Amino acid sequence: MTKVRVPPRITPSYLENAALHYLERFAASTNSLRRVLLRKVDRSLAHWGGEREPAAGLIEALIAKLSGLGYLNDAAYAEQKVRGLHRRGKGGRAIRAALAAKGVDGDLTADALAALAEETPEPDRHAAVTLARRRRLGPFRSTGRAENRTRDLATLARAGFDFQTARAVIDAPSPDHLLEEFP
Repeated sequence: MTKVRVPPRITPSYLENAALHYLERFAASTNSLRRVLLRKVDRSLAHWGGEREPAAGLIEALIAKLSGLGYLNDAAYAEQKVRGLHRRGKGGRAIRAALAAKGVDGDLTADALAALAEETPEPDRHAAVTLARRRRLGPFRSTGRAENRTRDLATLARAGFDFQTARAVIDAPSPDHLLEEFP
């Protein structure tokens, strides 16, 4: 018979230790850390009973403390995620959606995307070429390019690219043409 693990009671020190342990393992936005801590609170309250409001106040104070110490910085998190998703070949729309799901403010996302656009000319097209190369789409296909054109366009659309960008990459005459433009 397996023992069910009893959740600990919610205390300020428990919440701080849980938050620090989470931040050691994962980069997190303010809202994603808040959701993690609220799940812990809900689990504890389901077992021990009590009200959620006092624990929510403790979480807000802890988030303010961690932000003041520099452990939580949504702007830096947004820049890091934008760069990482761009390197993996995600388009601007997919990046915005991913950051919105993590609870990052739209203005911070726009600022991070603007910073990326200053460093990389045509970031969406560059990311589309990266994805096409990684997934062997369009001119990077060895055979069956014409038969898979629609499928390749759909793959780029699902990755967050507009039709013009997807068409320009998929219909490029050769991989060399794309790689000269975006190495």
